Amino acid sequence: MSRFFSSKYSNLEAYVPGEQPKNMKYIKLNTNESPFPPSQGALEAARLEAGRLQLYSDPECTVLTEKAAEVFGVSKECVLMTNGSDEILNFAFMAFCDKEHPIVFPDITYGFYPVFAELNGIPYKEIPLKDDFSVDYKDYVSVNKNIVIANPNAPTGMALPLWQIEEIVKSNPDNVVIIDEAYVDFGGESAICLTEKYDNLLVTGTFSKSRSLAGARLGFGIGNKSLICDLNTIKYSTNPYNINRMTMAVGCAVLDDNEYYMNNCKTIIENREYTVKNLQAMGFYVLPSVANFVFAKHPEISGEELYLKLKERGILIRHFTKEKIKDFNRITIGTKDMMDEFLLNVSEIIKER
Repeated sequence: MSRFFSSKYSNLEAYVPGEQPKNMKYIKLNTNESPFPPSQGALEAARLEAGRLQLYSDPECTVLTEKAAEVFGVSKECVLMTNGSDEILNFAFMAFCDKEHPIVFPDITYGFYPVFAELNGIPYKEIPLKDDFSVDYKDYVSVNKNIVIANPNAPTGMALPLWQIEEIVKSNPDNVVIIDEAYVDFGGESAICLTEKYDNLLVTGTFSKSRSLAGARLGFGIGNKSLICDLNTIKYSTNPYNINRMTMAVGCAVLDDNEYYMNNCKTIIENREYTVKNLQAMGFYVLPSVANFVFAKHPEISGEELYLKLKERGILIRHFTKEKIKDFNRITIGTKDMMDEFLLNVSEIIKER
């Protein structure tokens, strides 16, 4: 770092995104992207809007917000569209947390939560997962702090049922509970239906996973209109034109073609169960996932070794070095052909040992 870098960030450990190597062509099963392209309607919307890029985008994101509200069954005042779900999460940390209002989250979860806390000078506590890697909802009941929980969790893929989420929300009425639903469309239960009942619940989501827009950067938050008003204050104080014209147009088309994307989710769920069955037949321990990835380990090969050997063969998976999960790898679910290639190479690697 330079001598000009602020000392307040001197101990900040930045989030490390998944690899995007360019040295060869890989089967990418490491960043939980969709293996399916956007719909034709979305591609056409992007093409048409490209000719208007000399103009600012609508800061109120009017049409997209109205469409999202319709799809998710809420009023438009309860929706805020953002530049990926990372932005709505950071807005929430900024808006609702400070030294007097700390935040808690699991010790094994989305790696951006501690980064957002450190970045914004927010005290935080990491609550250990249970021995089976599940979140114990009782650890969050009446904790009297702000809370963020990825549900389904990452990188485990495990989820809490809706009734447990509600217990957490209603037992912390004076604190904001953020439920990060980046992977909910692959088998989880959404808490959006609870946002009208509880004024302290914020549900965040993304178009990156189930709606094939990881490269477009589009996310959203849904909550009580007063929470959304707070978040808009942060948005208009940082980046009022946070969603570009092409992404906004594509987002509208994606919601118009929602059935296409939800059918893709069903295919990914089928491919996930197929992958789990075959990994288990090879001796892997696989956590029960309702996400578009699985978290697995093998008793005879370390997580790092499997990751490196697959990378040599042109297949990328995600390995984490944290002690508690270093024997596991996170494997994104792709097309059937992609998973067959992955499984064949894993089988060969294990046999070689």
